[in-house]
Amino acid sequence: MTAMLAIYYRELLILRKRLFRQLASMSVSPLLYLIAFGLGMGKEVRVGDRSYLEFLIPGLVAMSSMVQAFAIASEINIARFYWHIFEEFQAAPIRNISYVSGEVLAGITRALLSTALILLIALCSGVALSYNFFFWLAVVLNSYVFASLAVGLAMLVKSHADQALLSNFFITPMAFLGGTFFPVDRMPHWVQTILSFLPLTHASRAIRAAAFGQPADPYSYFLMAALGTVLFILAFHWVNRARE
Repeated sequence: MTAMLAIYYRELLILRKRLFRQLASMSVSPLLYLIAFGLGMGKEVRVGDRSYLEFLIPGLVAMSSMVQAFAIASEINIARFYWHIFEEFQAAPIRNISYVSGEVLAGITRALLSTALILLIALCSGVALSYNFFFWLAVVLNSYVFASLAVGLAMLVKSHADQALLSNFFITPMAFLGGTFFPVDRMPHWVQTILSFLPLTHASRAIRAAAFGQPADPYSYFLMAALGTVLFILAFHWVNRARE
């Protein structure tokens, strides 16, 4: 536990040192999407019985929490390839499970911070949704999935450039196809089947349902929890291999 908290505290110190730059970076994309898609399309455009702006905010929360949780991989790679801090972790009496837990927790923290920023932006835009327990549980589970994925992939890449390629091939397409900007159920059936395999699709659905005060779908929550655990175990395995 002490080692895990030490890893987590290190990431918090890095975040605190760059806090204003990080907050600015986290807010740029949601603001652009909000202006371009939300305000640009106007309040007259509706998705079901909700305005498009109300539909968009939960999608932005899902997308931003995914992106920020996965961004912990960049911090890990900087520590590995430029500062060689991972080698110090190898020499220190730190168990691999503590290292993975600390980094995943740091990724979740970044995601929660970005979520709070989006909700503040939504409040300033006059959008009032329900931010209840199931809303935050869906955000945490979504962050858990992608933070665990980030830690695992950070152990597999051979350079910082490889990490950018992974983001371009996995994270960017998912951000646009996971039900963030449009209802998945309006797509052709075969496309819906493909998109149902994306974890962000279930995260967007769960976050949006909770924000609208609708009953929670246990399947989406169970799927995210199970997938996050599998990826966490894989991350632990890949850290073991990286330290050998």
